[in-house]
Amino acid sequence: MEVLVDTCGWIEWLTDGMLADRFEPFLADRQSLVVPTCLQLELYKWVKHERNERLALEIMALTNQTQVIPLTTALALEAADLSLAHRLSFADALIYATALHCDVTLVTSDDHFAGLADVTYIPSWHDD
Repeated sequence: MEVLVDTCGWIEWLTDGMLADRFEPFLADRQSLVVPTCLQLELYKWVKHERNERLALEIMALTNQTQVIPLTTALALEAADLSLAHRLSFADALIYATALHCDVTLVTSDDHFAGLADVTYIPSWHDD
């Protein structure tokens, strides 16, 4: 099953956070992962800021083992419409639009996506 794991899932997995075990099965098969370039930006920025540039580059190499989806005009317009319809931020709209465009499930613990179509929502401890 192809999936798009949101940035929060990657961070949980990388930091062995409390939801890491819930995201790990989705991240195990790199070939079944879809990764939009905007997610690469978020992930690289976070890892470089919180850890270091070397690890950030290693994580980018890992994401490059997936199906990387570049931003196109069609995807940007779809994201804009989704942003307006669901009150999503710029990055969230691009991530959700990419999942819908590629016909894959978005896996996330970001409550902005809870209840949206084609989303597997993994609640954090305070959401249970």
